[in-house]
Parts: sequence; structure tokens; C-alpha cells
Amino acid sequence: MKSGRVVAVTGLNATDNPGPGVPVARSLRMNRRFKGRIVGLVYDSLDPGIYARDVVDEVYIIPYPSQGTEALWERLQYVHSETGMNVVIPTLDAELPSFIALEGPLRGLGVGSFFCTKEQYDLRAKDRLAEMGEKAGIAVPRTKKVMTADALYKLGDEIEYPLYVKGSYYGAKLARSVDEAVAAFHKTVAQWGVPVILQEAVRGDELDVVAVGDGKGGLIGAVPMKKTFITDKGKGWAGVAIRDPVLLELTRRFMEHSKWRGPCEVEVVRDKDSNYYLLEVNPRFPAWCDLSAGAGMNLPDAVMRLASGRVVKPMTEFAAGTMFVRISINQIASMSDLQAIASAGEIKWREQR
Repeated sequence: MKSGRVVAVTGLNATDNPGPGVPVARSLRMNRRFKGRIVGLVYDSLDPGIYARDVVDEVYIIPYPSQGTEALWERLQYVHSETGMNVVIPTLDAELPSFIALEGPLRGLGVGSFFCTKEQYDLRAKDRLAEMGEKAGIAVPRTKKVMTADALYKLGDEIEYPLYVKGSYYGAKLARSVDEAVAAFHKTVAQWGVPVILQEAVRGDELDVVAVGDGKGGLIGAVPMKKTFITDKGKGWAGVAIRDPVLLELTRRFMEHSKWRGPCEVEVVRDKDSNYYLLEVNPRFPAWCDLSAGAGMNLPDAVMRLASGRVVKPMTEFAAGTMFVRISINQIASMSDLQAIASAGEIKWREQR
């Protein structure tokens, strides 16, 4: 690995609903050949990953997606001038459209990337998932897109309770009655706007796959995981890598149909009759992606190499039975550190070492 590799990673919001940025950065450092630097791109001065000095070398605040692509482009040019970054790995759903729009200009600066296209991003959207599943031959729970709360009173037998109320980007609230669904609808609209997606609640084992597509219909690598502990927010707090041929075949079918390029997370439920249903496809690394590195198939490292223009052969081997268990720790920092990132919008840990 070239010693000059400078990788920018977003999503350092390592809270009880963690972003994927810190696990991606940790995965890169798990490759002992990686001798480059990692630049954190954040939206808030209190994102915990900012203060993980062993994970990131320097950090820069970037504008929220709502501020538009032009503001992001201006800031990324500055970050490039300061760091010489030559790879960027965005990790949050809401920011991806902006990074997709800037892929060409970033390439002009010498900054490589390897993520999905706008068409692929839209293809797996929650309101289009059922249509995509039908075309790809993948079972999907009954799904309906609604724009108003009134539609919840007119479902009839289209979708039975319980059901999930989902936002366009994030969030899934279980509703057992129309009253709970209406309350969840308003909370979801307040946070993410419309449309709101209703999805039949299929009960069973929650399974996930972190995968990387080659952009041509093939699979660079995939690691399936079964959640073993789930928080009250529905987030997997512990999980174990498993071998599941059916789950891997479902993932391959999605890759073949979508020609997916870059990382994604395939969320599936397996019911008591061993039927598999696709719940979501998240267009980026999940927050547990470092399990892939721990299991011997370092997918964030693979994306970094692909973004650098290197050829990466498909990977098939990983250590089933490898576990992850999250912990909460206190990050120790000083007020001067917070003031630096809050006022100047950047902090360079490498200069303090």
C-alpha cells in the first residue's frame, strides 16, 4: 500500500445509533500494510469519532446535505488542499446523492471513490423495494407508500397489523394498531418528510449482509451476520458472522439485477418456515462493517483499493463464528479541542502527536 494514501471517511457519529464511519476507519487500520492517513468528515463538533485520536488523523466539519452540493464541493476542495486526500468513502444515506453528483469533479482533483450510481441509489429506495424485488425474484414483505395519515385508515387488507412505519432514509417504528401507526407517521414526517413507507412486519430471525458489488453484476465479497442482541431502537448491538447459502444467493441475485457498485447492507428476515424476505438495502456500509475485517474479509479495505483504481479479486472466505459486541466508552478530550473544531471547523491530531 502506498504510504501517501489519504482516505476521507464520513459518518463519525458513534452514538447509540452509530454511523459507519468509525468502523470503516478501524477496518482500514486493521490492514497492517496501510500506512496512510485517515481524514474524518463530520457534521457536528460533538460527533464522538472526532475525538478518537487512534482512529482519525485529522477532522473537518462539512456542510449538511440540506445546504446543497455547491457548499459541499467548496468545502471538499478546501479539505483536499489541506490534506491531499485521494480517496473518499461516504457512509451516510442522506449525503450520498451529493457525493454521487460530485464524483466527476472529485475525480478531477484526483480523489477516487467507489459507491453506487444515482440510478442504483433510487432503485433500492424503500418505496421502490417491492418493485425491485419482484423483478429480481426476491421476496419482499407487502409494502405501501403513503403521503397522508388519512391513508392509514383506508388500508383494508392491503397490509395487516403489526406493520412498520419507515422514513425515506432512516427509522422503522413498529405499529400494532392504526392509532400507533398514525402517531408513528407524524413522528416520521417530522423527521424525514414524506413519503412514509408501510411494510408488513414479518417475524423471525433478523439477518444482515455487508457486501460490495463490482458494478457489473458481480460480488466482490459478502459477510452475513445474525443479530444476537437488539436495542430498543432496533439496532444490532451484538452479532455473529454466519454461513448461510440462501442469504448469500439472495445477495448475489440483488447484485446481478442492480449491477450494484460499492458497499451496501442487505437486511433480511427469515421466518419460522425458513422463508427469506428482503426488508431493506442500505446503500453504504453498515455500522457493524468492521466485523467483515475481523472475520478475515476486509470489505472497507477492498473499497478503498477499488476507489484507488486497483483490481480486487472476488473474496469468498471468512471466519464464521466471529462476533462483534458493541461497548460504550467515554472519550476524553479538552475544551480547547472542542473549541478548535467548533470555531475553526477542523482539528489535526497528527500535529499533536
